[in-house]
Amino acid sequence: MTEVVHESVRFSSGRRFALWTIVSLYALARLLQVFPGPVPRLGVVALHVIAPALFALVHGSFLYGKRGIASFICICLAVGGFFENLSVHTGFPFGHYYFTNVMGPKLGPIPILLALAYVGIGYVSWTVGRMIVGLDRPLTGWHMVACAAIAAFPMVAWDLSQDSVWATILRAWVWRDGGAYFGVPVSNFLGWYFTVYLIFQLFAIYLRRGPATPARMPQAYWQLALVFYAICAAGNLLLAIPNGGPLMVADATGALWRVRDIVGVSALVSIFVMGAFVVVAWVRLADLQHRAELRMQSDYPAESQDLAMIGTAGGQDGSSLRVS
Repeated sequence: MTEVVHESVRFSSGRRFALWTIVSLYALARLLQVFPGPVPRLGVVALHVIAPALFALVHGSFLYGKRGIASFICICLAVGGFFENLSVHTGFPFGHYYFTNVMGPKLGPIPILLALAYVGIGYVSWTVGRMIVGLDRPLTGWHMVACAAIAAFPMVAWDLSQDSVWATILRAWVWRDGGAYFGVPVSNFLGWYFTVYLIFQLFAIYLRRGPATPARMPQAYWQLALVFYAICAAGNLLLAIPNGGPLMVADATGALWRVRDIVGVSALVSIFVMGAFVVVAWVRLADLQHRAELRMQSDYPAESQDLAMIGTAGGQDGSSLRVS
């Protein structure tokens, strides 16, 4: 049964300010990757990871609560850390590789910052996936599986746009046997999908127990996550700006790769894959709002004028749909 909910959750100005500040920090990190100035490389890397993790914490606690977002973080760290360690030692599921010191301190063979990367970009990808699948549907049955399966694609697209940059050019990690994708093995992306899908599936199962109603959240709430993912994609376009670095780089097997080809393909993935996810999710979000307005006009014509006046001003929706 479809129920009309007249009152959406209020998105406070303080929370919006905090989230926009974090988004701005992440945008700064993307700029610093190309124009670092006096900022040390480790500082740039840390900002790339910490800003998304903070976004996940603040944004996620609004819908899922402190316990819910803490559960997501724990799942990311446990599953991601397990498979990273497993692959470093056995080659499954990503391939054979090792980490250099570019990402700073390690816990065993795995940099601490890498573990946090699962949290930040993982949360944003999960949120984009939920918008694509539909926010007015409960996480039960096939929808619970579909949401996890689809949300994993934006996360893999992010890795597809950046892995060869960070591995082959920056050498934050080294693929021992190289690979067909600019020194990165195809198994890495298959392993990424498997790992991320498992993270999202476990979180979706956890959410079945909770009363979270995402369709009641204001549009501004969801749009912030889309903006964050879009900045992640747009930042990759900056990598194509010539910076006086080497024209060729070699992977661990000695195979040579042209830097302009690596960053060029990264830009294409960012535009036509990551960008496509942003557009589809934005359209789905707008469609949800439109259907809510039509339902309000049909069932409550006297109140529809109030809805039109409220709109999404100040980060609030006039109404939304909830499936129960």
